[in-house]
Amino acid sequence: MRNRIHITVLALTLAAVAGRWAGAEAIDKVIPPPAVDTPAAEMAGTETAVLAGGCFWGLQGMFEHVKGVTRVVAGYAGGTKATAHYEMVGTERTGHAESVQITFDPHQVSFGQLLQLYFAVAHDPTELNRQGPDSGPSYRSEIFFESPTQQRIAEAYVAQLTQAKVFSRPIVTKIEPEKGFYPAEDYHQDFLIHNPTYPYIVRNDLPKVEALKRVYPQLYRPTPVMLASSH
Repeated sequence: MRNRIHITVLALTLAAVAGRWAGAEAIDKVIPPPAVDTPAAEMAGTETAVLAGGCFWGLQGMFEHVKGVTRVVAGYAGGTKATAHYEMVGTERTGHAESVQITFDPHQVSFGQLLQLYFAVAHDPTELNRQGPDSGPSYRSEIFFESPTQQRIAEAYVAQLTQAKVFSRPIVTKIEPEKGFYPAEDYHQDFLIHNPTYPYIVRNDLPKVEALKRVYPQLYRPTPVMLASSH
């Protein structure tokens, strides 16, 4: 597992032997788009989505390459502000999940399309409380909806993918209301962009960006929107 930034050689070796990384189930195929989504014509301004699916380095790095996304913040959701700190979250007793808050233009990319990438590229939704070499509830798969519309789209999409048997195992993604999102420490932000040769990033996260480019080229943008440049 990721040793809270300093990943061990043993973990990398085990991950390589397993031949899996987050999102492996759907990496080589386009999964069905959501049948229930909100037409862009009904949207106004920008929206935000909060998603959890393993280490936030990879989630942030991948979604920063999505067209229509204007800002992605790595952080914590599912717990209180008082314990939303990296070392405390790492104890797996605070209730938080490593998450990303995505700000997006719904006229360019819909909430449903973000979920399509979330399920197909960003992580493996059949892994319970783990992703790749990382384990514990802080690495769980969860959608923190911010409105009844987001809840409706998320629940309908999970039901759709389940009925279509897109994955060989049950989807374990939780769907709960977003009660507070807390940005992670500065050194975590844009970590993939700043550390492209870091072993954990090379093994677990760069493949997500490549998968986005290969499987969903219509939603891929070469130049990521960095958090530092989106203020």
